Amino acid sequence: MAKKKSEDHSGGDANDSDYNEEPNFEDPPNFVDNISDDDLLGDMLAQRPSEADGVESVVVVDNIPKVEPVRLEKLKSVINKLFSHCGDIVNVVYPVDEEGKTKGYAFMEYKHAGQAEEAVKKLNNHRLDKNHTFAVNLFTDFQKYENIPEKWEPPTVQSFKVQNDLYNFINDPDAYDQYCVAAETSQNCVQVGFWQNVLPEPNELETRERFTDTFVKWSPLGTYVVTFHKPGVAIWGGSSFQKIQKFPHTGTQFVEFSPCENYLVTYGPTPTGQKIIIWDIRTGAEKRSFVADGMSVLSMFRWSHDDKYVARMGDNSIHIYETPSFYLLDLKSIKIPGIRGFSWSPTDNVIAYWVEEQNQIPARVTLMEIPKKRETRNKNLFHVADCKLHWQKSGDYLCVKVDRYSKLKKDKKELDVKFLGMFYNFEIFHMREKEVPVDSVEIRELILAFAWEPIGNKFSIIHGEPNSANVSFYEVNKGVKPSLVKRLEKKSCTHLFWSPRGQFIVMANLTMGTFEFVDSTNDYIISASPDHFRASEVEWDPTGRYVVTGVSSWKVKEDTGFNMYTFQGRIIKRTILKNFVQFLWRPRPPTLLSEEKQKDIKKNLKKYYPAFEQKDRLRLTRASKELLEKRSQLRETFMEYRNKRIGEWKEQKSRRVMLRGHVDTDNLETEEVDEEVVEFLVKEEITLLE
Repeated sequence: MAKKKSEDHSGGDANDSDYNEEPNFEDPPNFVDNISDDDLLGDMLAQRPSEADGVESVVVVDNIPKVEPVRLEKLKSVINKLFSHCGDIVNVVYPVDEEGKTKGYAFMEYKHAGQAEEAVKKLNNHRLDKNHTFAVNLFTDFQKYENIPEKWEPPTVQSFKVQNDLYNFINDPDAYDQYCVAAETSQNCVQVGFWQNVLPEPNELETRERFTDTFVKWSPLGTYVVTFHKPGVAIWGGSSFQKIQKFPHTGTQFVEFSPCENYLVTYGPTPTGQKIIIWDIRTGAEKRSFVADGMSVLSMFRWSHDDKYVARMGDNSIHIYETPSFYLLDLKSIKIPGIRGFSWSPTDNVIAYWVEEQNQIPARVTLMEIPKKRETRNKNLFHVADCKLHWQKSGDYLCVKVDRYSKLKKDKKELDVKFLGMFYNFEIFHMREKEVPVDSVEIRELILAFAWEPIGNKFSIIHGEPNSANVSFYEVNKGVKPSLVKRLEKKSCTHLFWSPRGQFIVMANLTMGTFEFVDSTNDYIISASPDHFRASEVEWDPTGRYVVTGVSSWKVKEDTGFNMYTFQGRIIKRTILKNFVQFLWRPRPPTLLSEEKQKDIKKNLKKYYPAFEQKDRLRLTRASKELLEKRSQLRETFMEYRNKRIGEWKEQKSRRVMLRGHVDTDNLETEEVDEEVVEFLVKEEITLLE
């Protein structure tokens, strides 16, 4: 070590070498260094450069078109437009051959590695055109796959984790249905309770405070329930309604599920119109988005029954997208000049659409098979003002309600046609018959409502004046024209609600809150006519055994709640709930039983009556037993509390005696006490009588 010069040393040449001695950093002999570089310089080694530095943000795009130099700039603009949505692109390289033609791949460098990962996630397998589908990978993945070990090692066994059972609600042995009730507790704060409709009293499954901001919605098969929030929507499921997935779409006002629950469509406002996003429910990934002009374009997408296609109407065209790629079918729209509306069959990949009259060409209703785009049936219509397409739930029939003008020519020499009034036609397409025959039903009165029987061959119509309308029931059979089977006259109803199982129907007046329950198999007898003042909604349960009417706080602020009836109109339950918003039955998936098995069960239903009646008796007995046990438990709880208080009262006797001047008043005989009444004047008033 260098020596420090003492203060009293005056200096001298003899000692100059001592002060200029160099330090010695060599290790002593036999020294063993047991400290690793990682322990000594760990923080610095972590920052050392590596070969992969700078390539984490690089992606490799394969399967791009091979183009000549004259078309390279156009290709770059198209690809840059796609990939710039994922982040800021720093550098792009398109390798070319000796002739200047691209080799079919490119390198793109983003500003951050996260943007590169987003590009791989969104644009891998992106279909550019009919012949080119991108294969997008991170540059670092190539090194990872090059260094795969030659010797395979089996993966480590992971511990089993119990997954959330999304279908436990259909495993109930007694097949009780579930429903949810929503009530607003404060502004943008809705409480939702989930119940099971057991007998004799419903069983509460779960209640969530602040579950949604506005309302909830079930998926078509009852697997999920959707809640609405400011940042977007979320879906919940399982026995305890756990969060399954969330979809960020600010200000979402409306959602739609695909029929098989594979996709979710969210609708939310933007400064220029509605933004529509299609999501994959399982992964939560955004599949495609659209922006529609105007603020009221709701439910603009129509799904096929099997989720293979989704369609929307454009200007003189229908755009049909294939799933899961969500590219146009055959990469082009279907041009249909004058199209005004369309609808999918609920059971087949068939689209029905109608075209307005143009230049002396009549209006037309067309059936088209998808994906062949083959027209299977056309029906020309004249003097058409409007059309509405109504599919029967089983897909056996299609009804086209046609609003037509009544025309009258004043003079044969005049070419102008005068239109006077309206009349209505119902064109019935028999979808299961050869060449799809069409029958027509004409009604000259105003049409207020139309409804198909979901399972069966009947349909019902409300026609006439709103306060004194007629309700007509028609039956459709093979090879014959639809026949009128019953007409109920002078009925004050505005809506028709068929049971999901058919046969029974509720005729409702949602303005006055009156209801009539009708059995269509028993000469259309009205079995009951209950009232529910200001009721604005009617909900059948999935089995067709119960009906609920509700008064929502969205309509009125007083007497909100819901009533539950049997399918014959007998009241079961009245519930008054402050700020009641919604009542929704939980849907059920279709039965797995074949039609033959279902018919066999209906035919031999009397065999099962004794077993069901015995179950009902046991259930009522069990309920009575549970009630007695509950009362006994309450009595025991009360007696236990009473005895505890009596013991405390006895322990405090000495203190009471001391506070009362050493006089024991607990055993004072009240019979020896004389009662004395004292009267005295409180007030005196003098009134002069004239």
